[in-house]
Amino acid sequence: MNASFPQPTLATLVLDFDSTFTSVEALDILAELLSAADPARAADVALIKSLTDQAMSGEISFAEALNRRVQILKPTRDDIAALIDVLKTKVSVSIERNRAVFGENPGKFRIISGGFHDFIDAVVADYGIAAEYVLANRLIWNEDGVATGVDQANPLSQDGGKITAVGQLGLTGDIVMIGDGWTDFEVYKGGAASRFYAFTENVARPKVVAAVTGDTAHIAVSFDEVLHAEGYQGRYSFPRSKLKVLLLENIHPEAIRAFREEGYDVTTVKGALDEDDLIKALQGVHILGLRSKTNLTAKAVEAADKLMAVGAFCIGTNQIDLKACSQKGIAVFNAPYSNTRSVVEMVMGLTVILTRNIYDKSVQMHGGKWDKSATGAHEVRGKTLGIIGYGAIGSQLSILAEAFGMRVIYFDLAEKLTLGNAKRYRSLDALLGEADVVSLHVDGRAENKNIFGAAQFARMKDGALFINLSRGHVVDIDALSQALQSGKIYGAAVDVFPEEPRTNDDPFVSSLIGLKNLILTPHIGGSTEEAQEAIGQFASERLLNFLNRGDTTFSVNMPHVQLSEVEGRHRLLHLHKNVPGVLAAINQIMAKHDLNVLAQHLKTNETLGYVIVDVDRGYPKEALDELKAVNGTLKFRSLQ
Repeated sequence: MNASFPQPTLATLVLDFDSTFTSVEALDILAELLSAADPARAADVALIKSLTDQAMSGEISFAEALNRRVQILKPTRDDIAALIDVLKTKVSVSIERNRAVFGENPGKFRIISGGFHDFIDAVVADYGIAAEYVLANRLIWNEDGVATGVDQANPLSQDGGKITAVGQLGLTGDIVMIGDGWTDFEVYKGGAASRFYAFTENVARPKVVAAVTGDTAHIAVSFDEVLHAEGYQGRYSFPRSKLKVLLLENIHPEAIRAFREEGYDVTTVKGALDEDDLIKALQGVHILGLRSKTNLTAKAVEAADKLMAVGAFCIGTNQIDLKACSQKGIAVFNAPYSNTRSVVEMVMGLTVILTRNIYDKSVQMHGGKWDKSATGAHEVRGKTLGIIGYGAIGSQLSILAEAFGMRVIYFDLAEKLTLGNAKRYRSLDALLGEADVVSLHVDGRAENKNIFGAAQFARMKDGALFINLSRGHVVDIDALSQALQSGKIYGAAVDVFPEEPRTNDDPFVSSLIGLKNLILTPHIGGSTEEAQEAIGQFASERLLNFLNRGDTTFSVNMPHVQLSEVEGRHRLLHLHKNVPGVLAAINQIMAKHDLNVLAQHLKTNETLGYVIVDVDRGYPKEALDELKAVNGTLKFRSLQ
């Protein structure tokens, strides 16, 4: 049984078409289509866009801009048909994801535009908006099917036409104007609309944004925000633009795009932040994205007032205090596989370069010395590669190394599926005694500090090669330096260091600088465009799945629950300390308030419990307040 609650009277929402309902200006797109068909018209594109921008910013009259653009373009009916096809693919992202709300509220959404019925009607019809609810101009066509002008009898063809057109609707109740341009703001300023939203999802026009002040004029970065503020049940139960995402350390633009397309407020910072700066930056932030140089300490976690989830846009999470995050119910995700190929290729490249002594030859050439000698240069074929750590990277490295004709042996504390002809060694010392090349691929846990030091270098074969692309703190750098200088190790490549510069502008200092046959690289094992894009996609997808549906798959500290999209129901997400009685308390509250349960999940780990309940819509706010107050609650939220 579901309780019913009175619904408020909803305002009529009047949406601008160009750069609001669609993400583009229709006449600009038409100019591009005409230019593509006839390159001689390329100059028209720039002129049309200039006129559009001037009109939308209020620099020239709308009527002047409209008439001049039509006279320049002179499209045919076939041109308009082609434009319609393009515009249907350019509907604003937040409009598209709220498609259902238009059909659920017939007559409550109107389209107004200085553009033309000739193409607008066909685009908005796909969203259940009939032509009778569209206010727009009409083109005048000659007998050859060419548009030659604008119907001047239509008030929308004139300056201030939107004010007149909205005023003539004769609607009762509140009218809300939503648009990006100055003519949209004029509807509100002229008294024809009760409220105004400057729609900035696609473009933020400075003059319009600057004019938005007061309780009845707002800035909306997405349509979700408008629907939420006006009491409509849109795709999401909360305005995502109110959730702040902070991305540090040059995280790939793919991640930025993903969050912004979903309607979240994204701030980016180029470099890493120290603890004090991070604490300041985290105030009001819900989602944090970082890479390997920013340390999320317990102090920073404690100071984060709204933090819900952290994404490590890299493999490791040793820079994050996972215990502190778990104690506050903050989910942590990483990207353990996305840069595997990039790291593996770099290891193989370094192996060939060191085995052939290419690096030192190159240094000599830059100094003007020609040394065409084969002494000390060898093929990798037939050599033995010893891999320490047979995880995602180590196992893939073994496959690629075998393709080069190398013999592969590996050491790992855990049982792993052996790939190809690789052979597992139970003893690290035995591996070190046989390997011609040793490559480290261990994780960054604190107990791995200096696991490879003087004793391990001493057990390696004389003249062997050493490569570390895993973590900087796992190798005793001074011991490596001594092994290289003594000749025990013939050559090495190091990509990670115990102390690394925070930004590209900071100096690099190490006892390894200047040593022969030693390749030093600035932590670039996964720094390929392909890897960074893949990491950006993978980590942002994990975070978005958690935000949008409560999915904790691939979290490194939460109980793993894979969840479907939330459709036609509400989802209640309750994260709590793993103590007895929580589920019973939750069920008692739901029974008390007659919540109809459609699905329920409980998953726990050593410290946390995660309850997910899907319920029918329609329940009192008091039920949510009581669920938040259950003993042991760490985080609670609801999704539509």
